[in-house]
Amino acid sequence: MSLKPTVNKNDHAQGNLNSDLVIVEYGDYQCPYCGAAYPVLKALMKEFGGQVKFVFRNFPLSEMHQYAKAAAIAAEAADLQGKFWEMHDVIYENQRNLNELYLFELAEKIGLDISQFKDDIQKTELEEKVDSDFESGVMSGVNGTPSFFVNDKKFDGSAMELLQLIQENAVE
Repeated sequence: MSLKPTVNKNDHAQGNLNSDLVIVEYGDYQCPYCGAAYPVLKALMKEFGGQVKFVFRNFPLSEMHQYAKAAAIAAEAADLQGKFWEMHDVIYENQRNLNELYLFELAEKIGLDISQFKDDIQKTELEEKVDSDFESGVMSGVNGTPSFFVNDKKFDGSAMELLQLIQENAVE
């Protein structure tokens, strides 16, 4: 399966934004497997951030994870204040405590303007962004989280296998 649509300006990206090596994760903020993948991906970016463009797309499995969509919307709201990755990280680092009220604590913790955050999480366009990420995942053949794509091709493996692949192919 290949990634649809390919990575574009609407995506959240970090690392080397001009890299030829592009990794996309479809993630759910409440998924324990995504939570387990998070430190591995952090290590990958610490080691290879200069060689990798890493993109995160929302894939909240709302039937299983009641706070996944709220968390995704909270991260999108943080993005409006230029702090998407800070929110992304702090949600995964505190995943076990996740609930709607706790998202406000996290927003405060990373220094968001809380009144703006409260307004922003109500915006329909943020929910539409999360839904559009989800639909792109469905079109790309994502059926669980985390799901990875490397240069637009589905990678059938764990975050650890992804890290090993990049370590083996890394240019020193």
